[in-house]
Amino acid sequence: MSYPRIISGLLNIPQKKVENTIDLLAEGATIPFIARYRKEVTGSLDEVQLAAIQIELKKLQDLDKRRETVLHTIEELGKMTPELRNRIENCWDPIELEDIYLPYKPKRKTRATMAREKGLEPLATAIFEQKKQDAEQLAKAYLNDEVPDVEAALQGARDIIAEWISEDEQVRQKVRFAFRKGAQISSKLVRGKEEEAAKYQDYFAFSEPLKNCPSHRLLAMRRGEDEGFLRINIEPDSEELLYRLEQQLLRGTGEATKQVKEALHDSYDRLLGPSIETEFRTEAKEKADAEAINIFVDNLRQLLLAAPLGPHRVMGIDPGFRTGCKVVMLNEFGDLIHNTTIYPHPPNSDEYMARRILQDNVEKHRIAAIAIGNGTAGRETMDFCKDIVFSHPVNIFQVSEAGASIYSASEVAREEFPDLDLTIRGAISIGRRLMDPLAELVKLDPKNIGVGQYQHDVNQVKLKESLDRTVESCVNSVGINLNTASKHLLTYVSGLGPSLAQNIVKFRTENGQFESRQQLKKVARMGDKAYEQCAGFLRIRGAANPLDNTAVHPESYGIVEKMAKDLGVKVPELIADPHLRKKIDLNKYVTEQVGLPTLTDIMKELEKPGLDPRGEAKAFSFANVRSIEDLTVGMVLPGIITNVTAFGAFVDIGVKQDGLVHISQLSNKYVRNPADVVFLSQEVNVRVVEVDMKRKRIQLTMKDMG
Repeated sequence: MSYPRIISGLLNIPQKKVENTIDLLAEGATIPFIARYRKEVTGSLDEVQLAAIQIELKKLQDLDKRRETVLHTIEELGKMTPELRNRIENCWDPIELEDIYLPYKPKRKTRATMAREKGLEPLATAIFEQKKQDAEQLAKAYLNDEVPDVEAALQGARDIIAEWISEDEQVRQKVRFAFRKGAQISSKLVRGKEEEAAKYQDYFAFSEPLKNCPSHRLLAMRRGEDEGFLRINIEPDSEELLYRLEQQLLRGTGEATKQVKEALHDSYDRLLGPSIETEFRTEAKEKADAEAINIFVDNLRQLLLAAPLGPHRVMGIDPGFRTGCKVVMLNEFGDLIHNTTIYPHPPNSDEYMARRILQDNVEKHRIAAIAIGNGTAGRETMDFCKDIVFSHPVNIFQVSEAGASIYSASEVAREEFPDLDLTIRGAISIGRRLMDPLAELVKLDPKNIGVGQYQHDVNQVKLKESLDRTVESCVNSVGINLNTASKHLLTYVSGLGPSLAQNIVKFRTENGQFESRQQLKKVARMGDKAYEQCAGFLRIRGAANPLDNTAVHPESYGIVEKMAKDLGVKVPELIADPHLRKKIDLNKYVTEQVGLPTLTDIMKELEKPGLDPRGEAKAFSFANVRSIEDLTVGMVLPGIITNVTAFGAFVDIGVKQDGLVHISQLSNKYVRNPADVVFLSQEVNVRVVEVDMKRKRIQLTMKDMG
C-alpha cells in the first residue's frame, strides 16, 4: 500500500492532492511556499492540511524503518515464514506490528526464559493444552537438580504460560478493548507528603474515566507523580476482564486448568496489565500533549500576529523601583539612539527630574509612542507617564515583558548589543515589541513568552516542531522587510535558514540596501531553489518594481506585466487604479501552470500592495486598581486576555496577578473550548467573583457582561 493512499484515508484528503504534496516536499518546497504559491498543484490545501500530510508521512517512514528491524531480527532467529513475512509487510498499524513482533523480540532474562533453560517448556505446553488434567503427575517427569520438586516444576511452567498469554495477540486486543471502554485513571497521595504536595490536593484521592480526563488534568497529575507526590493508576474493571479471559483460555475444571487460571491471573497482574497500562499511559499522554501543544500554538500565533505600531520613533521603558526605570530611544528602524535612567518611584522618588528627562527626550528625538513593560512598577510608571504633558501627542502603551530578561542575557542579545547592560537590552526589547511584536518575539524560545499550559511537561521534540512551524507560518504570512529584518527573523523565512540569513545581512552591510528581489541571487550560496522558496515572502519598500513590495512571486511578474500591457498601461498604473483592475478577465490568463487560485491571489495583492495584514496597535487603559488589595467582589473591570488554556482564560486587570475566568464563566452559553469564544490580547470586561488573598488568586467571570 502506498503512502499517499494511506494518508488520503487517514486525513480524508484526495489521494492525488496528497501525492502532489509529497512530491513538492521531496523537492525541498516548504509548507508556506506550497500553501501560497502551489495551489493549483495541491488543490488549495492550507498549511494545516499540508503539515498534517508531512506529519503522517514521517510516521509511515518511521514505521517502515521499524518494519525493517522486525524482519531482520526474525530472519536472524531463523523463524521467518512466508505467512509471517506477508503479515509484517502488510501491517500499517504500529501497535499491531509490535504485537506480531513481541514473541520474537529479544528479551532480558525473565522468569519464563529461566524456566525454559531448565527444560520446562514441554511441561508448560502439556498443561496449557489442558488435555491431561493431572498436572502434578506430568510435572514429576521434569524433576532434576535444578527443579527439586513438583511445585518448582509447576511454577516454572506457569511462568512460561504467563508469558505466552501476555504475548497472545487476541488476548492483548481483548485487554486493550477493556481499557479503551472503561479504564479509570486514579491518583492518590504518597504517604507523608501532605504539606509538600498541597498544590495537588485536588488529586489526593481522585478518580474518573480515562476517556473523560482533560489534557490539563492529566498533565497536572503526571507532574505531581514526577515530583514524587502522587501515584497514578490506569485500569479497567479487572474482575470482569479476567472473567472474559478465563472464558477464552480455560477448558475444563481439572488440575491443569487450575494451573492455567493461576498463570492467567499472574500474567495479568505482572505482565499483561502493566504492559497495556503503559500503552494507555503513553497514548493518553500523547493526546494530552497534542491538546496542550495546540493551545500553545494558537496562543503563540495570536501573540506573534499582534498588531504592530509600525515604523515610528519609540521610547521603551523597563520599569523598576530601587534600580530605577531604564529608558531607551529607538528610531523608526528599532535602532538605539539614546538611553538613560530615571528614578520617579520610591525610594528615590525624584519625579521632577524624571519628568524633565522624559519631556526633553520625547521632544528631542521626536518620539511618537512610549512602550512600558508590565512587570514590577509597570502600572506606577504607566500612571506617571500619563500625567506628563509632552510637547506633542504621544501614545502610551503597556507591553508584556514576558521573556525580556531571558532575551537580555541571550546570545542573540549579546550579538546585537555586545556593549550594553542587560537592563538596557531589556528596555530595547520592550520598545521593539511595540513596533513589531513578530520581529522581536522570534528571538525568544517560544516557551519563555508566557503563554500556554504545562509547556515544560509535554513532549519537547513535538512541541519544538509545532512551535517552529507556527513561527515560520506567521513570519511568512506577514512578509518580511528585506532591508530591515534581523538575521534571526530572516532565519524563519521560507527556504532560508541561519546560514543564508547571515549571508543576506552580510550582503546588505557590504553593498547597502537591496533595491530589487533580483539582487538576492547575488547573495552567497543563494541557489535557484532557495530563491524560489524565499523571494515571494521578502518585501522591498520603494523598489523600482512595485511588485517587489507585494506577495506576488517573481515567477508571476510576467502575468501582471501582460495584464498591464493588454490594458495599455504600466504596472504602477495598474496597481494604482482599481477601475483598470476591474476590467481584467482572469480566465484569459489561465495556463497549464497557473490557474484561477493563483490569479485571484495576485489580484488581491494588487489591491493592497505592501499592506501589513496585522492592523495597527491601539492603546489600552486599566481601571484605577493597582494591587489585589484594591479588589472587591462584584467589581467590574476592563482587562486584556493574556493566556488561553483548556480550562479557561487569564486576564490582566491591572494588578500584579492575572485573574482566571474559568471555562464555565466565559459565557452564558456552554463553552466546549475557550479558544472558540476568546483570544489572546482581546479586550474584555470582567466581574470579580472571588479574591483569595492567601494564595494570591483572583476568580473572574464574563457572564452577563453584555
